[in-house]
Amino acid sequence: MSNVAEIRMQVMWNRLISVVEEQALTLLRTAFSTSVRESGDLSAGVFNPRGEMLAQAVTGTPGHVNTMAEAVLQFMNEIPREEMFEGDTYVTNDPWQGTGHLHDITMVSPSFLNGELVAFFACTAHVVDVGGRGFGADGKSVYEEGIQIPIMKFAERGIVNRDLIRILRSNVREPNQVIGDFYSLAACNDVGHRRLVDMMNEIGLASLNGLGEFLFSRTHDAMLERIRTLPKGSWSNELVTDGYDEPVKLAATVSVHDERVDVDFSGSAPMSRWGINVPIIYSKAYACYALKCVVAPDIPNNAASLAFFTVSSPTNILNAARPAPVALRHVIGHMVPDLVLGAMAQALPGRILAEGAAALWNIHISVRPANGAAGRRAEVLMFNSGGMGARPALDGLSATAFPSGVHTMPIEATEHTGPIVIWRKELRPDSGGDGEFRGGLGQVIEIAATDGHEFDFSAMFDRVRHPARGRDGGGGGAPGVVRLDDGTQLRPKGWQHVPEGRRLILELPGGGGYGDPARRSVDARAEDRSKGYVSENDR
Repeated sequence: MSNVAEIRMQVMWNRLISVVEEQALTLLRTAFSTSVRESGDLSAGVFNPRGEMLAQAVTGTPGHVNTMAEAVLQFMNEIPREEMFEGDTYVTNDPWQGTGHLHDITMVSPSFLNGELVAFFACTAHVVDVGGRGFGADGKSVYEEGIQIPIMKFAERGIVNRDLIRILRSNVREPNQVIGDFYSLAACNDVGHRRLVDMMNEIGLASLNGLGEFLFSRTHDAMLERIRTLPKGSWSNELVTDGYDEPVKLAATVSVHDERVDVDFSGSAPMSRWGINVPIIYSKAYACYALKCVVAPDIPNNAASLAFFTVSSPTNILNAARPAPVALRHVIGHMVPDLVLGAMAQALPGRILAEGAAALWNIHISVRPANGAAGRRAEVLMFNSGGMGARPALDGLSATAFPSGVHTMPIEATEHTGPIVIWRKELRPDSGGDGEFRGGLGQVIEIAATDGHEFDFSAMFDRVRHPARGRDGGGGGAPGVVRLDDGTQLRPKGWQHVPEGRRLILELPGGGGYGDPARRSVDARAEDRSKGYVSENDR
């Protein structure tokens, strides 16, 4: 390929990234749920007519992006090409064909140019409610966790399926928010389609085949070069999470070959009777993300780069079979990167960060008037983050959502959604693991209902009984704590009650430290004390 032709392809590639970024920003601007609008719990991408991901938006989580990369093929298997029309939009929240649990809605739209199918656009977002027991681990099967939408048409030839809208409205607690998010998702794909058509008409492209071949060939060659530099062999790692009512062991073996990297989850705990199970599509998404962070963080994430990773598992908690309850699949799923990175640390000593809080400390609050008094009811969802593990040459990031990458919701946006008050939200001193490089700090969050109200909440927390481990001699991060302001200890998972007048206090876990604490510099320790990251009498 000549220099001129290559430059032209690079320009078109940049234009394609702009298309999917505008696609994602449309969802951010129009979403009703705070988890999407404020936290960016979404994904957006463009695919070729074979269902291979060409590009993803930078905005989005690995759990959404990498599951979406497989989900489009599921849609193509269910809806024949001859039944796809201009103006169509397809939808599902099937955990095994989408993103792992019912609260995520995935939409796929075919994109036509002059009557020819040239692409698919896909997007995913977390909605505030899907009915059933609500967002929590208490269901005994997926049937209890909410409404299930098989792969079907949300719109055909631009006409929305009103029967689906009526069914949704009758099955969820916040119908206006949920249905509003469905329309936001559809609009997201429509904007992507229109921008793509504008781009292709402007450049004079009849298809994306040439651009796709350019992207995939360059990505393939770059990935192959990186993998061939890795040490070859197999390395295993285990970690223990809190589980629901008993600890859960996760196990992984990572095998590096000349032209691929395999991950096997054999040895992990069996499926749980609680909703913490993980469909393999979600486990695979985060395993691939962890590997890509190590192998090729700067290479585009598309079908060609993901093809170098294979993930397998017998039926267990990381490969849950239908109809297992999976509502909190993110809690165990967010542990997968630490699990995989722990194996890679043996292959690449001195290059892998310590364990962190990993799982988001999501909390779903169902607030209502106390004692039958007048007041307001609301469903409130908050995303909160503990500390990241320390890195081989840097301290860990505090209150940062790794591996999900979502933003923490602003207090003002959260309080606007219902009658609750966030009395305190601050970094938690002494929560980062000691080491040459200190682990990131967790947070302390204090929540109460407004006067005359009470609330139930679904706890979705981990690292309470099994905190993050340090690496290469670093200390462990502080475990999390869930309690009321009167000292009553609460469980890290499950629906629980906070009476009127009481406050819920969450102390989020910190990340593990890296390296021998004796090597931490005097200046770094003085700075930790001056900023209040550690107590004056600590360390």
